[in-house]
Order: sequence, then structure tokens, then C-alpha cells
Amino acid sequence: MLPDAASADPVGLLLAGGQARRMGGGDKCLRKLGGVTLLERAIDRARPQVGHLLLNANGDPARFAGFGLDVVVDVIEGFAGPLAGVLTGMVWATTHRPDDGWLATFPTDAPFFPTDLVTRLRMAADDVNADVICATSGGRAHPVFGLWRISLADDLAHALRTGTRKIDLWTARHKLVKVDFASEPIDPFFNANHPEDLETAAQWLCNEAAQV
Repeated sequence: MLPDAASADPVGLLLAGGQARRMGGGDKCLRKLGGVTLLERAIDRARPQVGHLLLNANGDPARFAGFGLDVVVDVIEGFAGPLAGVLTGMVWATTHRPDDGWLATFPTDAPFFPTDLVTRLRMAADDVNADVICATSGGRAHPVFGLWRISLADDLAHALRTGTRKIDLWTARHKLVKVDFASEPIDPFFNANHPEDLETAAQWLCNEAAQV
């Protein structure tokens, strides 16, 4: 267990607050893969790993009413990127579940992320006084798949309001631990940024089905 972490599972936050320009705009998380929305796939993978699951999305929350999630809008205006979503989750957790201590984040455009992600991030931080723990694979860091101390909310809010947008610039100020995941046979952190990425993911699903 993480040092000084509460025994409860962390708050989970599904990140869907971007504008999805490379996908053609709109709600990327509502695009379908194998007949199921990316958001549904993310919910199925994330919900068992956390104590309470939120959705970070901007605009009218009514469009997500059928998914059974609390929808939280960025507390920083202007589509400030994933760090704004992280801050939004921290603020919610500080108000509603302060004893949990941690926020787990999951992008909604990565349909294969590990179902043991949170467990492994927490285990890797044993005996380490980490502030942020994130995933890596294939030599690349995936900071949006991470655990964040909610006590960092004020520091992150200040950073965003003074122009910081890149995650690695902010995490460099804090104790960051990285946890590596295998990238074969497919990278679990593959994300769908373009329409052709959904085609690639659909082919992987077909291959998986054929092997069962």
C-alpha cells in the first residue's frame, strides 16, 4: 500500500475533456469500437479498480446521463489540457472523499489499458514517498495513466494559472515514480487519436476473438 494512503481505493477519473480535433471533433469517447463506445470500455476497465468513478468532460453533461457517472467540468476554463482534468478530479476528491488521499486517472481513448493498473501503481510505490506514480511501456511514459496525491491540488492550480500545460513540466517538480508495463503483444496504452487508429484497434479485437 502507498505510504500514508487511506485503506480505501482511490477516486477514479476518466479523462474526456479534450476537443478531439485529430478525430474530427466531438466526443471521441462516444465513438464505437466493436459495437461498444470507448467510454463504456473505459468504465468496464476502470470501475473495479477504484472506490468511486468520475467522468471529466466539458459542455452539457446531459449527453452522458446514461452512463451512471458523476460528470465534472474543468475547473480551469479554456481547454487547458489533461492537467486541467487532473486538477478537476483533485478538487472533487478533496471536497467529497478527502480521506482517500489519491486520484487515479484514465484516458477514455485507450481501449486496452490494464485492469490491474491501479494495483500495480500502488504496489510499486511501497516504501517510497511518491507524489505521482505513472505508467510506462515500450520506452515511453504515459503520465495520464497515473496516481496523484490530491494534496497537490493547490500547487497544480497555481501552475495552470501561471501557464503550465505540459504534464512532465509539472511532475518534474515532485517525486515521480514510473511503473513499466509490457508492450507486447499489443501496447496496453495504445490510444485512438485518429479514425484509422480505431480501425487498428478493431483489427486487434478481431485477432483476440479469433484466438479464444
